[in-house]
Amino acid sequence: MAKERIDKIIASMGRWSRREVKGLVREGLVLLNGQPAASPEEKVEAETAEIIVAGEPLRYRRFTYLMLHKPAGLLSATEDSRQRTVMELLPEDLRRRGLFPVGRLDRDTEGLLLLTNDGDLAHRLLTPKNHVDKVYRALLDAPLTGEDAAAFAAGIKLGDGQRCLPASLRVGEDPREGFVTLHEGKFHQIKRMFLSRGKTVLYLKRLSMGGLSLDQKLGKGEYRYLTEEEVTKLREKAGICE
Repeated sequence: MAKERIDKIIASMGRWSRREVKGLVREGLVLLNGQPAASPEEKVEAETAEIIVAGEPLRYRRFTYLMLHKPAGLLSATEDSRQRTVMELLPEDLRRRGLFPVGRLDRDTEGLLLLTNDGDLAHRLLTPKNHVDKVYRALLDAPLTGEDAAAFAAGIKLGDGQRCLPASLRVGEDPREGFVTLHEGKFHQIKRMFLSRGKTVLYLKRLSMGGLSLDQKLGKGEYRYLTEEEVTKLREKAGICE
């Protein structure tokens, strides 16, 4: 593994800026394997070095993985000049880590949203060829039928002529409730698929992605770190072999 500068490693955790790290090093508050760091430019292997900053052990993670319960009313984007984004739900130290949403949920859609700075994993989770399941719960303005489910399974043709990959539609106990499983993510796809069947989506929520289900303990707008086991399962679903 390539070595990296100590100031870059510490700053990547989001709690301190590079300038602040330099000051901490000058004050002798950064210990490297039990000894004061010689300079901010000193290089180490981030995942094996023992780093203590201001008396606090630093647990280095190259990437950050969060599960967010997205509420309605926020954009799934890193920034927007006119509207609030999901990033505003995170504290400053996490926003510094370069996190971004894995895919997009519409502004009025709720549910599971993954946030990470692992670009390779995000790309692999979103590419249709990997067939990563995304499950949604939708409430419609009219009852669903077996014909709707058959049309989803055959591959819905959207109003602009695009053909969707085959998808699963299961009707809930309420005939106006549907559970949709997709393997792709076209713009407003679920709403447009139902619209092609003459039905309007009144409410939409993502329940799971890549086998990872929304934690029922998370209230709207709350988040948590993924466990090591959850990250491993996502990487397996994405076809990433260690």
